[in-house]
Amino acid sequence: MLAKEQFHKKIAEGIRYLDGATGSNLQKAGMPKGYCTEHWVLEHPQELICLQRRYAEAGSQILYAPTFQAQPIALERVGLEAQTEKLNAQLVALSRSAAPECLIAGDLTTLAAFTDSWDPKNFDLLVENYRRQIRGLIDGGADLLAAETLLYPQEAEAILTAAELEGAGAALYTFTMQPDGSLFSGMDAGPVLQELEKAGAAAVGFNCVAADDMTPYLVSKLRRCTKLPLVCKPNAGVPVIGSSGLPEYSMTPEEFAAVMRLCRENGAALLGGCCGTDPDFIAALQNQS
Repeated sequence: MLAKEQFHKKIAEGIRYLDGATGSNLQKAGMPKGYCTEHWVLEHPQELICLQRRYAEAGSQILYAPTFQAQPIALERVGLEAQTEKLNAQLVALSRSAAPECLIAGDLTTLAAFTDSWDPKNFDLLVENYRRQIRGLIDGGADLLAAETLLYPQEAEAILTAAELEGAGAALYTFTMQPDGSLFSGMDAGPVLQELEKAGAAAVGFNCVAADDMTPYLVSKLRRCTKLPLVCKPNAGVPVIGSSGLPEYSMTPEEFAAVMRLCRENGAALLGGCCGTDPDFIAALQNQS
């Protein structure tokens, strides 16, 4: 796994593009709504390989392995908690096989759907869940960690602790937040990002925020809070529920890329997409360069 300094060197050498959405694209490929993504991918590996290859061909230089909710407490609902480490390792290796030229990030996320992750009494539970996941990500050969869609500072702290205990390297931390830079817990994101910088994070920023006219402002505000590379990975606008019962996004790749160009000009270093984006959106980012 890359050390923080090694990762920063790669950014200085031109690493700047992340991937886009995973789950929504797998649903288009046939994954049923509500199905455990990690389980479905192992049952249909070629669909994930195809998607990752398309992202690499579009210009993504860092791919997130499909390990978003591959923690024991999440995998328990499908009876796979005992295979946590093995499953994470397999999903990293699968992504590596799809695009060996890309960096592969082990993906972690909020546990708010499974426990009160904001409650200090649950801190040790968070750490143990993240430790087991990170152990598997390291075993699978992940180049770095990507903690995304975090809701509370306690979750980032738990991942920091787990990563240190497991001897992990570079880690990115991104929160979903309001356009004014506040977390959904109500806290201002700026001080939280500053604390993460002090604690050894490799990059910080946001994801799962609707890309719109306010997104470049959000980048500018956060840029003044940290010297770390800033991650900008928003959604393709505001979703509406379509006839299929799934969220639909109206923003085109070109409209998305225009917003992201302003985000880059305002200081974002690592650019990608979240919900509603696909390889065409990453290709459009490349065309804006």
